Amino acid sequence: MCPVALTMNIAMLGPFGLRPKSTMRRRGLPLGKALAARGHRVTVIIPPWDWPADAGRQWQEDGVEVRCLSLSPSLPGLSSVALLVRLVRAALDVQPDVVHCFKPKAYAGLAAFLLWYGRGAGLWHGRLVVDSDDWEGPGGWNKRGGYSWAQRRFFAWQERWGLLHADAVTVASHTLQTLAWSLGVPPQRLHYLPNGVSPWPVVQGEGWAVRRRQGMEDCPVVLCYTRFVGCGPARWAAVVAGVAAQAPVARFLVVGAGLAGEEQEFRDRIQAQGLAEKVTLVGWIPEEVLPAYFTAADLALFPLDDTLVNRARCPAKLADLLAAGVPVLAEAVGEAKAYIEDGVSGVLLAAGSAPATWGAEAAALLKDEPRGRRLGVAARRRMEEEFPWDRLVEGLLTLYSG
Repeated sequence: MCPVALTMNIAMLGPFGLRPKSTMRRRGLPLGKALAARGHRVTVIIPPWDWPADAGRQWQEDGVEVRCLSLSPSLPGLSSVALLVRLVRAALDVQPDVVHCFKPKAYAGLAAFLLWYGRGAGLWHGRLVVDSDDWEGPGGWNKRGGYSWAQRRFFAWQERWGLLHADAVTVASHTLQTLAWSLGVPPQRLHYLPNGVSPWPVVQGEGWAVRRRQGMEDCPVVLCYTRFVGCGPARWAAVVAGVAAQAPVARFLVVGAGLAGEEQEFRDRIQAQGLAEKVTLVGWIPEEVLPAYFTAADLALFPLDDTLVNRARCPAKLADLLAAGVPVLAEAVGEAKAYIEDGVSGVLLAAGSAPATWGAEAAALLKDEPRGRRLGVAARRRMEEEFPWDRLVEGLLTLYSG
């Protein structure tokens, strides 16, 4: 094993913009900041085809240079090729010791392909690392992403090729680790890198301000922080109904929205169940305001369907809730079992628990306020001690150095 270099030039390549999807904003960028804090030069390079407002922007953020590439006029095929070329050239301009491609699919996966063969041709001499934070292939996002047959075949090939053609692979979950092994990735090339957390601010009084605005001052507040990925609107509505049946004085605060308007189906189902007066949907909330909504909550629900997608992902929203000290009731699926010590830093239900089970557990937690506070304090402490980005980055530096 080589010693860790004193200073490395690190290029982090994204598959899409910082929004609306969150891989680079919640995984790549915080990781880059932790590396920059240790003295490394980090450049995050993003093709913002899904958020054109960022095209051409460059800025410094906590020691990280963020570059959003410019976009070409929309010409079928040609604009995509031009954006890919810009992505690879921008990476090489950094003269990188390491290129870390986030996701082995789409633009980041294509860049990894070109960089792998470009290195063989002597165009650069660093290490190529590929990150996987979702499973794309059979049973994964290919099944639910709305892709064409050709796209599904291509993304599955990209994922397999990218994981096998890298000097090292980082994975966000133990399930992804197992899947990578099954593809033939040698264990010594694999590094488990769950989503970490940065310190959440402690806000005073802002939670009560949220409760007053929503007319929830005198009742327990149950938070539903979701984009309807872990489970769909139908099951979310069933879980809320189950809790409402056994905690009738509780009110529900729904923060977030679906990527395809799923919140409207949720709203319709809640209306049909006669619960509209108990449920308030506030939509997407800016990250700087989220702490106030977290502190407004007495309990957060986090249902997770037992699917390969959920077992493979590492839910950043769950990490947020725990790091903010919110007592959480979640299902024991995937990395929820890594984040939560059952009965100590949260409560885990069996996968697929019935709405009545959710209701009984939630009602018990809401009645026992001291227990809820203990769970929240323990959750925050666990996330700060076990999952801060500045700790998670330690093993990554050794991986980068080879």
